[in-house]
Amino acid sequence: MMQQEDRIGGDESDVESLTSASLRDAHRFRAQFSGMVRQRAYIFDGDGKYYNKEWDLKEGTGKEFCWYHIELPKGNQKLSQSAQHLIDALCPPLKLQDILSLVSNGPFCGHVDGALVFRVNSPGPASSSFTFKIAARITANSVITVSLGRVPRLGFSPMGQSLLSEVPSVDSPSYYHGEPKERSGIVIEEHVLEFLLTMNHSEEADNPVPSSVSNLVVHIIDTHVDQLQDVVTKLEIELDAVELEMDRGGFAMKKQMLDDRRFPKLHLNLQRLLQVIAHGEQVFPRVKEKCSTKPWFLAEDINSLEELIGRLRRLKENVGFIANRVTAIQAGLDSWQAEQINRKLYYLSFLSIIFLPLSIITGVFGMNVGGVPWTGQNKPELADGFRNVMYICLIMLVVVLSCFGFPALYSRIASWWRMRAMNRSWSLNRRSFQKRPNIVQERRGYLRL
Repeated sequence: MMQQEDRIGGDESDVESLTSASLRDAHRFRAQFSGMVRQRAYIFDGDGKYYNKEWDLKEGTGKEFCWYHIELPKGNQKLSQSAQHLIDALCPPLKLQDILSLVSNGPFCGHVDGALVFRVNSPGPASSSFTFKIAARITANSVITVSLGRVPRLGFSPMGQSLLSEVPSVDSPSYYHGEPKERSGIVIEEHVLEFLLTMNHSEEADNPVPSSVSNLVVHIIDTHVDQLQDVVTKLEIELDAVELEMDRGGFAMKKQMLDDRRFPKLHLNLQRLLQVIAHGEQVFPRVKEKCSTKPWFLAEDINSLEELIGRLRRLKENVGFIANRVTAIQAGLDSWQAEQINRKLYYLSFLSIIFLPLSIITGVFGMNVGGVPWTGQNKPELADGFRNVMYICLIMLVVVLSCFGFPALYSRIASWWRMRAMNRSWSLNRRSFQKRPNIVQERRGYLRL
C-alpha cells in the first residue's frame, strides 16, 4: 500500500514537472515571438455598435457576435512557423485540424468541424509585397480571420479628424527667395500623400459597423479585394512613371533598366498577383454558394458577394492589361539593345572591310619569295618600293571609302536637285499667277480656277 502511494506520488510529481516544463517552453516561445503576431478582438451588438474585448475566443449569444483577427508577420519565415503562431494564439479551443486549414497554402472552401472555412493563401515568399494570405472560420456567432501583415481598412477605429477633411499642404522643401515658406492648416507628408493616391477606399473610421455575421463576411472579402486593387493602382502609377522616364531618358537609363532586370521581375510579380486573383475567383463563388444555404446569411449580402466576384474578374482583366504593357516595354528595350548591338557590329564590319584590302596588299608585298615587285631593297633602282606600296594602299583606301560614300552623296545630290526643281516650279507658278490679274482686268471677268 505504501509502495502504491509512493508510486502515485512519483507520477504526480512527474506530471507536475512535465507541466511546468511545457509552461516554461510556452512562456519562452511567447517571449521570443512577442510583438510579431498582432491580435484584435471585437464584439458587435447587432445594432450598429462594436466594442473591443479580451482574447478569449468565445462566441456571441443572441444578436451578439464576435470577431477575432490575427496578423501574421511579413518576413522570411517558414510555413511551419506561421502554423506555430496560430497554434499559440488559437489552441484551445480550436483543434489542430482547424488551425492547419487556416494556415495552409492554396485555395480552399469547406466545412471543418462544423464551421465554414475558406482561405486564399498564395504560396509565395511571405516577405514579398505580392504574397497575400486571407483565411476565415465562420460560425453563426463568431468569425476568426488570419491575414499576412496588415490589411488596409479591415479593422475599425473611432471617428477622428481625417487627413482629407480639408485641402492639405504637402510637406516638401520649397523656398521663396532662399527662405522656406510658412505653412498653415493641415500639413501632410509627401510620402503619405503618395500612399493615399494609391488607395481606392476610405479610412478605417469610415467603415460601416456590421450588424450581422454576413455583413462582416462581406466586409472581410471587400477589404481583400480593395487591397488587391491598391496594389494594381500602385503598379499602374509606377508603370506610367517608368514609361515617362524611358521617353525622356537616354542610353544610360535604358542600360540600367536592362542590367537591373526590372521588367522581368515585375512580370513575375504580376504572375503572382494573377495567381492570387485566380484563387479568389475559385473560392469566393463557393463561399457564396455555401453561405446561401445558411439561415443567418442575409440575401442582400449574397448580392454583395456577387458584385465582389464581378469586381474581382474585372481586376483580373486589368492585371492582364498591365502584363501586356510590361511585355511591350520589355520588347522595346530588347529591340533597342539589339539595335545597339547591330550598330556596333556595323562599325566593326565597316572597319574590317576598310582594312581587308590593305592587309592583302601588305601581305603580298611581305612575302619572302622572289619575283615580287619592289622587294629588292638592295638595288638602287628599286629604292622607292616602300613608297610605291604606300601609294597603292592609299589608292585602295580612297576607292573603298568612295564606294561607301557614293550612295550617301548620291542621295544628298538627288534630294537637293528635287528641292531645286520644286522651287523653280513654285516660282514660275507664282509669276504666272501674278500676271493673271491684268488679263482679268482686260477681260473684265472672273478668274477661272
